[in-house]
Amino acid sequence: MKKNLIILVLILSPLFIKAQSMGLSFSYFFPKNGYFSVPVTPLSLRGVGFDITPFLAIESGFTLYRISGMGVKGLPWESKKPLIGPFFSLMVPLELVITLDFGGSALKLKGGGFAFYDFSTKINEGNLDRELRDHLGWEVLNTDFTVKNNFGYGYHFGGEFIIYFSKKFGISLEAYYLSGSSPLDMKGAYAGIPTNGDLLVNEQVEFKNAELDFTGYELSLGILFTP
Repeated sequence: MKKNLIILVLILSPLFIKAQSMGLSFSYFFPKNGYFSVPVTPLSLRGVGFDITPFLAIESGFTLYRISGMGVKGLPWESKKPLIGPFFSLMVPLELVITLDFGGSALKLKGGGFAFYDFSTKINEGNLDRELRDHLGWEVLNTDFTVKNNFGYGYHFGGEFIIYFSKKFGISLEAYYLSGSSPLDMKGAYAGIPTNGDLLVNEQVEFKNAELDFTGYELSLGILFTP
């Protein structure tokens, strides 16, 4: 984990230097089958990049989120509740930007990919107990599972609307759809009493296809500064 954190810091260190002159934003994430999540500070640095043409650019940045709860896909049943969380997640996008300039305002159409890495991941045991109990049709069930953190990847697209108050100052509103995942290496055991049963049953199981479902909508409100 420490090695991965060092790698992420080295990758992001140039962004800290450049992003100070680009702007700051407040970002909020609404995961699919999850709970409303916010940045840690709650600040993120986004919009870092370079222009290819006056209307075409490449941008990046980062947001450190505190994820309240997030869903899991690839289970033997279709999960509808957040099974993982709370935890911290560092999300880094890389996107192609097309800018439509209207003078006092601008519309940026954005799309690309993103990577993320999670810290202090926890299982929501209450939700997992209830979902697995309903899936098996048991009367009583308790789980004891573990998951591992892995790098995750996905794609995103959306847009940003900017209103300029001067040549060096403006505000922006962004909206994105994100779809990504990361392997969970989810395994463990559950114990309980099946319906119409009177004996305690213990089972060992591994959900090899289980993935953290990093899917949802991100909304950001930002302040822009032009050097």
